[in-house]
Amino acid sequence: MSDQRDDGPRSTFDPAADEIETNYDEVTDSFDDMNLREALLRGIYAYGFEKPSAIQARAIMPSCTGRDVIAQAQSGTGKTATFSISVLQQIDINLKECQALVLAPTRELATQIQKVVIALGDYMNATCHACIGGTNVREDLVKLNSGVHTVVGTPGRVHDMITRKALNPQHIKLFVLDEADEMLSRGFKDQIYNVFKFMPSDTQVSTPLSVPLYAPSVILHSLSVILQSLCILGDSSLGYYAREVLEVTKKFMRTP
Repeated sequence: MSDQRDDGPRSTFDPAADEIETNYDEVTDSFDDMNLREALLRGIYAYGFEKPSAIQARAIMPSCTGRDVIAQAQSGTGKTATFSISVLQQIDINLKECQALVLAPTRELATQIQKVVIALGDYMNATCHACIGGTNVREDLVKLNSGVHTVVGTPGRVHDMITRKALNPQHIKLFVLDEADEMLSRGFKDQIYNVFKFMPSDTQVSTPLSVPLYAPSVILHSLSVILQSLCILGDSSLGYYAREVLEVTKKFMRTP
């Protein structure tokens, strides 16, 4: 993929484009230049990464400095590792409380994210638990009560754990909606809101979106700078849910 910066809002999105569109100018082409923890760097290289992908080169730094971020990327571009690195950079290892919450549309994706977080955070001794439907609730209760740094889960099970007071949201610094467009298409909007209302007022929001393979573009919008349009050409369901994600994310922003 090649890189391109876009200085102004755009109302349309060209699926034929193969470039990044962003209003964030800084590109960091080496993990060593990202001021990451030494233990996290070891985990990144041990995982097999040699240099940041296009989305990682632009999205990790703003995420690590507290910006609210929307990132759109096709599968295989390093999106999951992007927000996982941001999470691991910001959590306090000495605090055995949930400090990052990641919501995903499916059990399979939540489990996959958990594995990535654990692998990248291996040298940090970072803990991550997956709260997903179809598993033993008692195991969730025991694990959460023992304290974990990051929780990944589906909206319904996560909300259940919060209402049971097994998951304490008061220490959460980062709230990640992975494949937010997919979650909206599955009717999770109300459940996402129900989870978000428990978050502390200064929680950082990151919203990676899924995008079909025929649209190989990556879009990164730093919400603290400007919220740009993600409207898609035509009346496709992808365009509808991209617009829906913008509306949902605006509600998450404390000062849009």
